[in-house]
Amino acid sequence: METMLSGIKPTGRLTLGNYIGAIGEFIKYQDSYDMYIFIANLHAITVPIEAKELRKNTKDLIALYLAAGLDPEKVTIFLQSDVDAHAKLGWVLTCLSGFGELSRMTQFKDKSQKQESGITAGLFTYPSLMAADILLYDADYVPVGQDQTQHVELTRDLAERFNKRYSDTFRVPKPLVTKVGAKIYDLQNPEKKMSKSEANPKGTIDLLDDPAAARNKIKAAVTDSLGIVQYDPENQPGVSNLLTILSALSSEPIDSITARYEGKGYGELKKEVGDVVFDFLTELQARYNEIIKSGVVDKVLAEGAEKASRIANKKVRKVYKKVGFTI
Repeated sequence: METMLSGIKPTGRLTLGNYIGAIGEFIKYQDSYDMYIFIANLHAITVPIEAKELRKNTKDLIALYLAAGLDPEKVTIFLQSDVDAHAKLGWVLTCLSGFGELSRMTQFKDKSQKQESGITAGLFTYPSLMAADILLYDADYVPVGQDQTQHVELTRDLAERFNKRYSDTFRVPKPLVTKVGAKIYDLQNPEKKMSKSEANPKGTIDLLDDPAAARNKIKAAVTDSLGIVQYDPENQPGVSNLLTILSALSSEPIDSITARYEGKGYGELKKEVGDVVFDFLTELQARYNEIIKSGVVDKVLAEGAEKASRIANKKVRKVYKKVGFTI
């Protein structure tokens, strides 16, 4: 069975976009791949975040993953900080990374060009740590959005560089770009991706939003003046976004939905999407609350860290021997 790995930073609330674009796909993948999903809390402190907020976001994130359907019997779920090998290999790969390579990474490049204050060295070097996250587990595939493929490309370069210098050690991973239509956009600005860090709460549906409030956000979503329910992301991004949400949560193809809506208006579409989102969040949050009360999160993390550490530590021992750290 091939291996797939993904990590998520606990730096904000999980959104409906995160569920449709990533978590929902993981649930499908867990039966076909040996999956490792980690909470990237080392990456989380590259920007300022309160310890209390980080702890709560982390626990909520894991509970939501489990509530959404990730099975810890099939998927290894763990905290990045519980596996020391990530930081150890991250330093080795940082020393293999070129200054120019890291300067071109999107997050650092964008913040530098905007001359934002408070840019840390961690923000500059985090792509090397991200490469370590992937290479420790001999991942065959890393699911990413189109705008994140450069991180996997750097990982591939570093793996090949290390293998050439020290002999074959790392499997060279491939990016698995999520399918077209999986990206969910801001309800108030449908040309921007729905983001857990977005300042305008009206455009984003958090997975822990009150279901009734989420339904109202759908009712207030930006559409257009054409009055035709059709999937046309270029000319009708708002309507297309609503169709994508409805299709993803109901499993009904978009073509079938648009056929049903021939001659109907946006009000009816918003009502159906809002009702589907309401029901989805109600069921998800009921499972989330059960998981939080049960204490199962701690058990899942302990078992995940134990398995991940066995594999990651073995890889680091090989690396340390090859680079000369082991005498």
